[in-house]
Amino acid sequence: MNVSAIRMGLTLAAALGAACAFHASAKDRPAPPAATATSACIAKGQIAVRDAWVRLPPMQMPMMAGFGRIENRCAAPVVIVAAKSAAFADVSLHETRIVDGVSKMRALPELRIAPDGAAVLKPGGMHLMLMQPHAPLKQGSRVAIEFELKGGGSLLGEFEVRKAAP
Repeated sequence: MNVSAIRMGLTLAAALGAACAFHASAKDRPAPPAATATSACIAKGQIAVRDAWVRLPPMQMPMMAGFGRIENRCAAPVVIVAAKSAAFADVSLHETRIVDGVSKMRALPELRIAPDGAAVLKPGGMHLMLMQPHAPLKQGSRVAIEFELKGGGSLLGEFEVRKAAP
């Protein structure tokens, strides 16, 4: 074995050892403060989805809408950056607004909820677009929707399927 092959082997071993040490220390590091605080608020029930429901259309359709109230009783703001559900191929936040007398809907890239504030998802305003249900839904059934939070963590909401607003 020549000297350059030995050097190359030692260099690779040192690099691998450094990478392993970095990976191990990254796993042991605590979560960022915002994610930790948000997770603690969720665990205490200070951030919660309430009065949540999905409108059941009169016939089978590829899209539905979800409504409810997301409350933030935490001291820090909460920012929802995405939503997903095993019951639908796609879930997204939308907002309907009247612009020049015409109702227009647009996707919301994020939803910020101030400390001690709430976001109300309602017909004709902010709402969830629930696309391509994987199975037919029935009145009274429940659908889980997970909201992904900026900085990490998630918030789970249970939505009741209804024919009309409560």
